Amino acid sequence: MNTLNVTLVQASLAWHDAAANRRKFATLLAPLAGKTDLVALPEMFTTGFTMQPESAAEVANGPTVDWMREQARKLGAVIAGSIATRDADRHFNRLICMRPDGTHESYDKRHLFRMAHEHDHYTAGTRRVIVDIKGWKVRPLVCYDLRFPVWSRNALGGRDAYDLLLYVANWPERRRYAWQTLIKARAIENLSYCVAVNCVGKDGNGINYTGDSAAIDYLGQPLTEPSEQEFVTTVTLDRAALQSFRDKFPAHLDADEFQLHL
Repeated sequence: MNTLNVTLVQASLAWHDAAANRRKFATLLAPLAGKTDLVALPEMFTTGFTMQPESAAEVANGPTVDWMREQARKLGAVIAGSIATRDADRHFNRLICMRPDGTHESYDKRHLFRMAHEHDHYTAGTRRVIVDIKGWKVRPLVCYDLRFPVWSRNALGGRDAYDLLLYVANWPERRRYAWQTLIKARAIENLSYCVAVNCVGKDGNGINYTGDSAAIDYLGQPLTEPSEQEFVTTVTLDRAALQSFRDKFPAHLDADEFQLHL
């Protein structure tokens, strides 16, 4: 497909109440049936950004993954969002990209936010993931990953090349300027669309979130209006326009070569 319809769902999260969050998002998503290709939910959308995975995490392929499978089937769209997940004897901040046919890809957050001691509670991922959605190559990442351009690097011409960089986050108000700046930078430097979805409201630790979810084009220009309120909005991305810009401005051909050691 030449175009991809992407829906950003910016919402407040009920602290450590997965069932309430699933009910809320089901209501928000219902009108989207047949109207979008990809729905992006915030980071840890069933719990909030919790450092209590021992009590709050779900087992791998647990009830929220089942819920995502049902919602993706109803909508006829891919649904993406991260979940506090227990897998064997470890915990992961795991992003799920669920397809309408019930299959899914998963990405475990690579960069764990040490200032909240996330690295003391979760295991870092080591695998890059590219998800194919109707011929579009999508690179899913989580929150703090945004600060690390090497990990987000678009290897145009290689097997890790992508058209859309997707971040799901719980990014607090106190660092909103960094959020607003870096999502634009990641789009510009990677010659890619960038969609970044955040939450709003106050979490169980008293931390305030002001959203600023955004879709950014390959020039760093916003395709959505900033908001501190809950919203559901859909943007249409144009791959022909993206490829035309890459052809006219092939900055990736001058990129520095390096190897990432995991």
